[in-house]
Amino acid sequence: MLRQSHPKHLYLKYSKKIKNFLLSAKSREFLIFLFFLFIASGFWLLQTLDKEYETEIDVPIRLKGVPEDVVITSDIVPNVQVKIKDRGTALFNYLLRGQLAPVFIDFNEDFVKNNHVKIRSTDIERKVLGQFNVSTRLLSLSPDTLDYIYSTGKSKLIPVKLSGYVTAARQYYISDTLYSPDSVKVYAPQAILDTLTAAYTQPFKKTDISDTLRCNLTLAKIRGVKFVPDNINCILTTDIYTEKTLEVPIVGIGFPSDKVLRTFPSKVKVTFRVGVGQFKQITADDFSIVVPYENLFRNDSDKCGVMLQYAPDGVSQIRITPEQVDFLIEQNTVSVNEH
Repeated sequence: MLRQSHPKHLYLKYSKKIKNFLLSAKSREFLIFLFFLFIASGFWLLQTLDKEYETEIDVPIRLKGVPEDVVITSDIVPNVQVKIKDRGTALFNYLLRGQLAPVFIDFNEDFVKNNHVKIRSTDIERKVLGQFNVSTRLLSLSPDTLDYIYSTGKSKLIPVKLSGYVTAARQYYISDTLYSPDSVKVYAPQAILDTLTAAYTQPFKKTDISDTLRCNLTLAKIRGVKFVPDNINCILTTDIYTEKTLEVPIVGIGFPSDKVLRTFPSKVKVTFRVGVGQFKQITADDFSIVVPYENLFRNDSDKCGVMLQYAPDGVSQIRITPEQVDFLIEQNTVSVNEH
C-alpha cells in the first residue's frame, strides 16, 4: 500500500531545493543577468516613448438637453474617431486612462430650429481638444460632421407592408400575411411625414414555402424618419390548392322588362382552383354567369357566349363548361298583362 506524503514534508523538501538553487553560483549569475536586462529594457522604453507617434482614439458623443417633445429621427453617431499625434509618453498616458470622457452636444445651444442641424468639425474639435495635453496635435476627425434630423413631436400611425419576393411551393399558395404589430408609429419632420403612407420591411426573399413561416423583419430605414417599433414579426401562412366544380345559373342582364332570356342548359359548370381552407365556404351564389342583352344583337348564330361577371376572392384558373349555350328570347307575359 502506497503511503501518502504529508503536505508539511513536501513543503520542507521543495523549499530546501529552491533555497539551494538561489544560493548557488549559477543562480546569482542568472539574477544579475535579469537585473541588467531589466535596466536596459527600461532605458530602451524611455527612448522609444520619447519619440512622436500617431494613434486613433474613440471619443463618445452624447446629446443633452433634448426636450420631451423632440424625437431624433436620424441615426445618432455613438462616437467620433480622433487621430492625434504626440510623444509616446503622452499617448501611453491616454491609453492608461482608457476611454475618454464623452463630448456633450447641447440641444439648446447647438441645434437650430429647422428640424435639421449639422455640427461642423471645428465645433467638435473645440469640445474634444479640452481633454488632451497642449502638446497633442489633432490630425483628423471621423466623421468630420455630425448630422441630426429631428421631429418636434409630429407623428402618425402607418400600416406595415412586406417588401420582397415570396413564393409558395408547387400546389401551394400564400393564404395570409399577418404582421405584429400591423402598424407602427412614425416620427419625422412634417414635410417628410406627409409623404409616408406605409412602413416597408427590408427586402425579404423566400421561395418554395409549403408550411407556416415565422420571421422577425427590420423596417427599411429612411433618412430623417424614426419608426417605433423599428422591427416587426411576420407570419406567412400557406394552404394547398384543390379543385372544385359548381353549377351556376345563367342570368340575362340589360334585357327590356317585356323580354326574358331562356338558355339551354339553364346552368353551366364552373370549375376553379381554391385553397382547402376555403373549399367549403365557396358556393354557387359567389359567382355570377351572365349573358348581356346587347351582345345578342351582334350574334348571328343560335348560340350565345356566357360571361363571368364576378367571382369570390381566393379562386383562380376558372373554367366554364359549356362556354356557349342555346338561347331563346321570350315575351315576358307577366309584364304584358300588367299593361
